[in-house]
Amino acid sequence: MKISIIGAGRVGSALARRWAENGHAIVFGARDPNSDKAKAALAQASSAQVSDVQEAAAFGDAILIAVPGIAALEAVRMCGDPSIPSAGQALRGKIVMDACNWFGERPAGVSRSLAEAIADTAPGARVVKAFNTTGSGNMLDPRYGSQSADMFICGDDAGAKVAVTDLASGIGFDVVDVGPLSAALMLEHLAQLWVHAAYAQSMGSNIAWKLLKR
Repeated sequence: MKISIIGAGRVGSALARRWAENGHAIVFGARDPNSDKAKAALAQASSAQVSDVQEAAAFGDAILIAVPGIAALEAVRMCGDPSIPSAGQALRGKIVMDACNWFGERPAGVSRSLAEAIADTAPGARVVKAFNTTGSGNMLDPRYGSQSADMFICGDDAGAKVAVTDLASGIGFDVVDVGPLSAALMLEHLAQLWVHAAYAQSMGSNIAWKLLKR
């Protein structure tokens, strides 16, 4: 699959490395493709390339939005021509994986979840909330002894969720589909809990979610 990663932070870089290892074609979309941050992301996945955001979005069958929550909607608009209000149309028909979270004050214009705001900004995009509920270390290695960490996803497009499930399970996660995109706010709160436990409660980043059944 051709995958575009908008953002060159730890989550995007970790997923790029794992997906490249599985044979997917990766292009990072960066505001400045020559920045040190973009070069550092490329170093994590030697087969990847980097371009500006608009070119990267045009490349991918699937687009990962992995930027700070406050910048999520701007990143979506940059996928098209940012000078026009309907720039989000550039993502129509594409799978858009929202790995963003908000901490503290929500971005302007976001009254529900970031994922739903992204869907509103990019009409026709097949938005799936995914890869937001755990840290980048678990992206690189989701195994905990005999078990795999869970990756929670939600979205309204069944086909898109199948594709995202394949991408997540392909790097070792057990995938838990929690339903429609309206569940995304709960996944964003789950991410806040993970960060709180890992850092505020000093549990460390080697922790992960597991849904138990009987």
